[in-house]
Amino acid sequence: MKKEMNLELLNTSYEAKNFEEKIYERWEASGYFNPDICVEKGITKPDAEVFSIIMPPPNANGRLHAGHALFVTIQDIMTRYNRMQGKRTLWVPGSDHAGFETQTVYEKILEKEGRSRFGMDRDDLYKEIYDFTINSKAVMENDIRRLGASCDWSRNKFTLDPSIVSEVQNTFKKMYSDGLIYRGKRNINWCSKHQTGLSDVETENKEENAKLYYFKYGPFEIATARPETKFGDKYVVMHPDDARYAQYNHGDKLKVEWIDGEIEATIIKDDVIDMDFGTGVMTITPWHSQIDFEIAQRHNLDYEQIIDLNGKLLPIAGEFTGIKIKEAREKIVDKLREKGLVTKIEEDYKHNTKVCYKCNTIIEPQVNNQWFVKMQPLAAMALKAVRDEKLIKFFPENYEKIFTYWMENTIDWNISRQIVWGIKIPAQICTSCNLGFIDKNTNDKCSCGGDLKEETDTFDTWFSSGQWTLLALGYPNEKDLIYHPTTVMETGTDLIFKWIPRMVIFGLYLRKEIAFKYVYMHGLVNDSKGQKMSKSKGNVVVPIDLVEKYNCDALRMGLVVGSPAGSNSSLSEDKIKGYKHFGNKIWNVARFMAMQNVFDLEDIENVEYTAEDKILFEELQALQKDVTKDIEEFRIHLAPEKLYAYFWKRFADEIVEESKKVLLDESSSVKIKNSKKKILKTVLETNLKMLHPFMPFITEAIWTDVLGKGEMLIVEKWN
Repeated sequence: MKKEMNLELLNTSYEAKNFEEKIYERWEASGYFNPDICVEKGITKPDAEVFSIIMPPPNANGRLHAGHALFVTIQDIMTRYNRMQGKRTLWVPGSDHAGFETQTVYEKILEKEGRSRFGMDRDDLYKEIYDFTINSKAVMENDIRRLGASCDWSRNKFTLDPSIVSEVQNTFKKMYSDGLIYRGKRNINWCSKHQTGLSDVETENKEENAKLYYFKYGPFEIATARPETKFGDKYVVMHPDDARYAQYNHGDKLKVEWIDGEIEATIIKDDVIDMDFGTGVMTITPWHSQIDFEIAQRHNLDYEQIIDLNGKLLPIAGEFTGIKIKEAREKIVDKLREKGLVTKIEEDYKHNTKVCYKCNTIIEPQVNNQWFVKMQPLAAMALKAVRDEKLIKFFPENYEKIFTYWMENTIDWNISRQIVWGIKIPAQICTSCNLGFIDKNTNDKCSCGGDLKEETDTFDTWFSSGQWTLLALGYPNEKDLIYHPTTVMETGTDLIFKWIPRMVIFGLYLRKEIAFKYVYMHGLVNDSKGQKMSKSKGNVVVPIDLVEKYNCDALRMGLVVGSPAGSNSSLSEDKIKGYKHFGNKIWNVARFMAMQNVFDLEDIENVEYTAEDKILFEELQALQKDVTKDIEEFRIHLAPEKLYAYFWKRFADEIVEESKKVLLDESSSVKIKNSKKKILKTVLETNLKMLHPFMPFITEAIWTDVLGKGEMLIVEKWN
């Protein structure tokens, strides 16, 4: 039912603060974010095509940053557009406990208070982090609302909801029963600061200028950047095709003088050796190198720990025992120099060093008992679905190649973390042999005779979030699984390694279907100069501060216009300010039309266009067709740019200005004036619809509050 037009609102300029909060409350109260209510109210047909998105759950440990604002905006654009297309549209919000990442955030708080997690009671620490996370979660969810997200809050999920914790643990048990999970002693990434193992995607490669040392090792010369690891080196490895060392046979023994005296070395021939690096010969330290560990595994070699979990040398290092490896390095070189074993040293040797992605501590590979997922059979399923069957389409397309490469070169996934915060691994560990068991009692005995204790490790957060498209829809309950596979996964380009493959794998493993049909990747949001935002640079932009200063619609336009899929973008206040002016232009056009009684046109259906206005109508139809195609084909950045150009330059500056001659000319006929009113009304209302996914607040304010339309714009039909 049509309400009265509120001309009083148009007497002033558009003030977002007078509308945004109230409009969002009305949207949420209407239930239109919930597709079930849209069906109940007759807004959506029960058999309508389904469109669904699962929100990448933001970490519940702080305010939203600019990257979050971009994904909220893009996903809301997709959601609003498809809802207006009459589809059964669901966008599920959620938040992530974020395991290791949140614990590191909280550890910084503890450091400022002069405390440490080490020595704290586990339950007390968990409770503190839980309270911190729940408080942060509430703040973060309010930020999402401030950005206009039309997600279904009735289905809001948290990765520590009891039902989700239970299902994550069930998946672990199922994978263990299926032979896809094992506990083993393997070489892992170890962060000595946080005292936990990490997967490869939780480390970063950092270029480092170091020294490359060349040492005499019997008749050979070896090169290394890490002399501190060499105490246990007793295998010298070379490529079997290296003609320089043809006289040596695999398994040959020889005596060599080394750091602490003479040792017996064994010749190993292996194809992995790079003949062009250094002298083509290397000694191996399997405990502290993934490559060396794999060589040792292939040839059944033994190995010994040189560096402890705190980054200090063990007794095998003799007089260097207990010294941190960085401090010991030059001292060890001095000892080798005294023995005449240093042949040369290259300065400024550039190489990549693995560091913890949260604290930049250099990763020390360690051989450790951890829980692993066998990735090869799972990756094969993912490759078949993406590479062979083309069931998932990527935007931009080149990210399919990155995904494929990652799956073709996958390694077993370390899913156990030695931290308190997260979902506990449901298993028991033998105190003697460290074997892992599922569903045994702690009063049972291991086959070795050892006692069993409860596992204290927690899951890598990607183990739970990898199942997110299913868990967010209530898996295994079938009620909401009509929305699975989801239509699109929209997320950051950095997650092509971390998250996308895991969701594809778990969808195929648990439900034998893809997790989503399309993957839309957005890039980084940089500052106005194109530099990456960071606290150290002081250039971090808090999106809600920009909403307060300008308005939400202006921020959303500033984020998406000129930001194609996969590309980094720059966010400047000038750009946002420009879109605030654009909102004022829309408001003023509506104001002029109201004052000219354009909206009071009676019997509009029977008004015929003049030839001139018919051309304008056909131009409008072409624009709508063009914008629709852009959104359908995921050119999200182009559609609002075209609408901006049309509305300001064509509609406001030309069509509206030219219409004044007709509307203000007393000699113009009623027929001509009515045609002009009809085209103005049609163009404005069609533009409000098309702009709504991008600028939801001002378009809803004009549609509902000013024009007094009977139904909210959020559920108006697109065309």
